[in-house]
Amino acid sequence: MLDIQLFRDNPEIIKENLKKKFQEEKIDSVDEIRELDTKYRELKTRADYLRGQRNSLSKEIGTLMREKKLDEANEVKQKVQDFADELKRIEEAEDPLFEQIQTLMKNIPNLIADDVPIGVDDTENVELYRVGSYEEKGYEIPYHVDIMESFEGIDLDSARKVSGAGFYYLQKEIARLHSAVTTYARDFMIDKGYDYVIPPFMIHSNVVEGVMSFEEMENMMYKIEGEDLYLIGTSEHSMIGKYIDTIVDGNDLPHKLTSYSPCFRKEVGAHGIEERGVYRIHQFEKQEMVIVCHPDDSTRYFEELYKNTVEFFETLDIPVRVLECCSGDLADLKHKSVDVEAWSPRQNKFFEVGSCSNLTDAQARRLKIRIKTDDGNIYAHTLNNTVVAPPRMLIAFLENHLLENGNINIPKPLQPYMGFKEEIIKRK
Repeated sequence: MLDIQLFRDNPEIIKENLKKKFQEEKIDSVDEIRELDTKYRELKTRADYLRGQRNSLSKEIGTLMREKKLDEANEVKQKVQDFADELKRIEEAEDPLFEQIQTLMKNIPNLIADDVPIGVDDTENVELYRVGSYEEKGYEIPYHVDIMESFEGIDLDSARKVSGAGFYYLQKEIARLHSAVTTYARDFMIDKGYDYVIPPFMIHSNVVEGVMSFEEMENMMYKIEGEDLYLIGTSEHSMIGKYIDTIVDGNDLPHKLTSYSPCFRKEVGAHGIEERGVYRIHQFEKQEMVIVCHPDDSTRYFEELYKNTVEFFETLDIPVRVLECCSGDLADLKHKSVDVEAWSPRQNKFFEVGSCSNLTDAQARRLKIRIKTDDGNIYAHTLNNTVVAPPRMLIAFLENHLLENGNINIPKPLQPYMGFKEEIIKRK
């Protein structure tokens, strides 16, 4: 959510940002917010005046009563009552007006960074660089579900009967590989100096509204029936929510956190065969990074975050590329974002395995996360990034490490988490 002062002083900046994000339909809302804000401030000014007059006249009544000027005292009492009645009407109008302004403001996207490429959707994202070798295997790479089934490592049929489409049973060495990757990711981030956290997996609606837009919430979140609770779509939601209504000592920043959680998403829409299996699913697990920092530092921490992911995939010998997200591909709260994509030898293309975002103070304003500084309290900046999100990441892992004999090579950093095995042996 943007600062209301920006609407008052520089509405054209907001309107230009809406044009860059191809959300021109929201431009009229900027003027509506300004008009409502003017009305709200007028009410506040009038209310402050009435309170002052009421207090002053109340003291005058006592003086008149002591002087036995009863008629004058009654006249003043009537004025006080009139002021009180008007003040009550204003106070009753203030809260709904404030909520109306807040609702409209939450629908206005964060300002994007100056260097964000302008584009309508993800087809116009800009590649920054690549890491790793893309040599052809020289042999066929099967569909990822077929690879898993060759190790008796997945059971989709049973999952459909138990839970429906979009769920899975991981089994045997594939399940172990899944756990090995998340555990290695945890230790990788701890070694980077991040504090390990296991957060709540359900959050209240006020936290949901603080970390994402309403549209995102409707498309992603599962609500617990009869409860003010939502299943998290990523641990970033509860990790940022941890700071709701807090004032953080600026001397303690940055807070660098890495969190593990299961994640639950609706994943609305139909998808092609390559996005079935365990690519686009309703339940998965994830190791995340979150940083809460001073506004002056968020740009450099943004770069640190996505480079952590690139390095993580490098250690596992999985080629990746980094894409700068264009203006139309940025979610409303994002100031700047990059995607990390892994190489798929089967498809001969990259696919997304992580997303890094700088939200600046958008979430902090909604959740009232502030920093105590020598010059007073200011809003914090929040950032997040995916370390790894299996089982989708396993698609890239299996395709890149599949040997010609059907076995799976295990890179050295992962071997301690797999019983020091160098290969996973094909079962059928």
